[in-house]
Amino acid sequence: LDDHCDAVIVGAGAAGLSAALGLLRSPAMDRMAEHDGRKPSILVVSKLQPLRSHTGSAEGGIAASLGNEDHDDWSWHYYDTIKGGDWLGDQDAIAILAKNARNTVIGLEHDGVAFSRTSEGLIAQRRFGGHTRDFGEAPVKRAAYAADRIGHQILHSLWQQCVAQGVDFAEEWYVTDIVLSDDRSTVEGLVAFDEASGTVHPILTRNLLLATGGAGRLFHTTSNSWDLTGDGMALSLNAGLQLEDIEFMQFHPTGLAHTGILLSEAARGEGGVLRNSRGEA
Repeated sequence: LDDHCDAVIVGAGAAGLSAALGLLRSPAMDRMAEHDGRKPSILVVSKLQPLRSHTGSAEGGIAASLGNEDHDDWSWHYYDTIKGGDWLGDQDAIAILAKNARNTVIGLEHDGVAFSRTSEGLIAQRRFGGHTRDFGEAPVKRAAYAADRIGHQILHSLWQQCVAQGVDFAEEWYVTDIVLSDDRSTVEGLVAFDEASGTVHPILTRNLLLATGGAGRLFHTTSNSWDLTGDGMALSLNAGLQLEDIEFMQFHPTGLAHTGILLSEAARGEGGVLRNSRGEA
């Protein structure tokens, strides 16, 4: 393996770009820079140009108990998330999500996300399906939004921050293999194929994160873009690694049949009701 990086992230959507920024801003990276006298090298590998990542398609909003429009509480967000997952979710992880959502949204604002605003200048929030106050008693405005393009705003802002802070990108490189040590206890690196030149690149790293998105294109009808083909899952399985909860696939309740066109979840948040052929809600 000829190229060495302190950390490699595969995938350049919101998850991958957030991870890159989080690493850059972490105390561990500061200590590494002080110890080695150099800035740690972080490489993001993406089979697409990063701004084509599917994050850019998200429309409705991002949930956080900011309380800018209605009184809200993180514990209500926590309850709604558990209930929305039919009590099958990892409740410890959901607690972390709900508690930190507020600071995450404020952090995105500081990174340049142009949220829609209230008349007082606060981040605007709208109703979304499943968002309630008082543990299911009534709807609450919890989804922070940027018109109908929150994903576009988040993706562009995170990418611009990564570029400004010196994150390296390998754009339109397709990762073909994860390389493990002989005893399979540690990651040694990965192998990537440069789609433009047709060359193969081995990359050495001991810190590898897969943020490769979903697998909606497994199905005939999907609102997912053509690139969401489950590559990260296949990489892990081919390397003999374990996957968790891959039976859970989201089927959005307000997609138009056989078209792949999605009606935003905000439609239900504004009062739209989904009914079956008998007119039942």
